[in-house]
Amino acid sequence: MFVLDSRLQQDTVWLGDYPLCSLLLMNDAQYPWFILVPRRDSLSELFQLDAADQLQLWRESTALAEVLKDCFAADKMNVATLGNVVSQLHMHVIVRRREDIAWPAPVWGRHPAQPYTPEQLAEMKARLRLVLTGDFCFAES
Repeated sequence: MFVLDSRLQQDTVWLGDYPLCSLLLMNDAQYPWFILVPRRDSLSELFQLDAADQLQLWRESTALAEVLKDCFAADKMNVATLGNVVSQLHMHVIVRRREDIAWPAPVWGRHPAQPYTPEQLAEMKARLRLVLTGDFCFAES
């Protein structure tokens, strides 16, 4: 049975689901930072997904990155799986802009997270509702 890692539960906001992955928003208003988590039990590595799920993760991460790049006027999209702290398989999809506070360095550990205010979170969700269509299903508010 799939269970989301407690650290991801603590640090993110669940936005909804693609066919394979749950989409989370890192609760740090300094960056549009998203995390895709395949809803598969006990996986830590991409190669542990079967071939069909690997392809589906590629489709979901690519589609998400493309939409976010346009929606947030990204200078660069950072897409990565690391898992050094949270071993559960997850993929970061981070919008980077030259004016963000960590540019050009990685976002990890640069600055303390600045949680979204309720207003910022509502604005983010409204913005995403305009661009996340097709096979994405938003979580109930």
